[in-house]
Amino acid sequence: VVTLPSLQCVASRGASAAEPIRVLVTGAAGQIAYSLLYSIAKGDVFGKDQPIILVLLDITPMLPVLDGVVMELQDCALPLLREVIPTDKVEVGFKDLDAAILVGSMPRKEGMERKDLLKANVAIFKTQGEALEKQHCDSSKRAESITANTNCLINFSCLTRLDHNRARSQVAMRVGVPSDCVKNVIIWGNHSSTQYPDVHHAIVNNHGKEMSAFDAVNDESWLKGDFITTVQQRGAAVIKARKLSSAMSAAKAICDHMRDIWFGTPDGEWVSMGIYSTGNSYGVPNDLMYSFPVMIKNKTWKVVDGLAINDFSRGKMDGTAAELVDERDTALTFLGA
Repeated sequence: VVTLPSLQCVASRGASAAEPIRVLVTGAAGQIAYSLLYSIAKGDVFGKDQPIILVLLDITPMLPVLDGVVMELQDCALPLLREVIPTDKVEVGFKDLDAAILVGSMPRKEGMERKDLLKANVAIFKTQGEALEKQHCDSSKRAESITANTNCLINFSCLTRLDHNRARSQVAMRVGVPSDCVKNVIIWGNHSSTQYPDVHHAIVNNHGKEMSAFDAVNDESWLKGDFITTVQQRGAAVIKARKLSSAMSAAKAICDHMRDIWFGTPDGEWVSMGIYSTGNSYGVPNDLMYSFPVMIKNKTWKVVDGLAINDFSRGKMDGTAAELVDERDTALTFLGA
C-alpha cells in the first residue's frame, strides 16, 4: 500500500473532507490504464471534490511496471489521490470497492481466432466476476463496473462509449461544428465491426439551429455507407496507423461512461451502453450484453424506449445481435467446460 498526502492537511488547505471512494482499475500496467489513471485521480470522473483510493490490479509479471505507474502517480502530486494500492491478488483488488473498471484482458493477436480470444478472456472475467459478486454479497457497497460486450456477459455492463464518441465526432466533423453540438447518436449491438452506429434520432446544433443529423449532414448515402464503416472499422484503422490499439480515446470513453453512471446523463440526452438485453422493447434476443441508448439517473440506467426503427436499422441491429448470440453461446460453452 502506498500512502499519499495525509488527510491531516485537508482542512488547512480547504480541500474536500469527503470520505475517499475506492476505485479498482484492472490491467493497470497497460496502455489504456496509463491514459486513464491520471484522469480518475485528478477528479475528471468522480468529481473535483471526491478523494480517491486507487486499487491497481495486474498480473504478477507486470508488477515491476506497475511500480513505475505508482511512482508517476505519486509524482503528479494530485490532491484528491489519497492512496494507491498495487496488487496482483484478486482478493485484494476487489475488496470494499465503490467502482470497478475492468480494463485488463488478453488482446487479440495476429492470427488468433475470435473463439480463442473468448476462451482466454472468459477465464479472466469469470474469476473477476466471482470476486466482485463475493464483494457485493459481503459488503453494503454497490460497486459500479464496466468492461466490454461478451466479456461482460459473465457479470457486468459494458463500454460502447468509444464507438458512440467516434460516431458523434464523425458527424460533427462532417457538418463543421464542435462535437458537443451533436447529441443522441446510438450504437446498437456489439463492440465489433458488426456494431450499428445509428443517427436516425440524432440532433445537431448547426450554428445555433437544431436539426436532425440527416438534415444537417445532407448526404444520406454517406450516413448509410462510409459513416457506418468508418465507425465500425476505426479501431483497426488506429492499429494500422500507430501499430497499437486505441488507448487515449478508449481511456476518455471510459471516463465519460463512468462519469455518466456516477452523475447521470443530461436531461433529454442519452448515451450508448452495453447492458443486459432481457426484457428490451426492440426485439433484441434475450440474455445478451447489447448496446442500447440509455438515460441514467441515480446511478441507474433505463433504455430509451419507443424510438422508431426502420427496415434499414432493423437489418443492422439483427446482424450485430446474431454475432453476439454466437459469442454468448461460445463463452457459455467455455464456462461449462
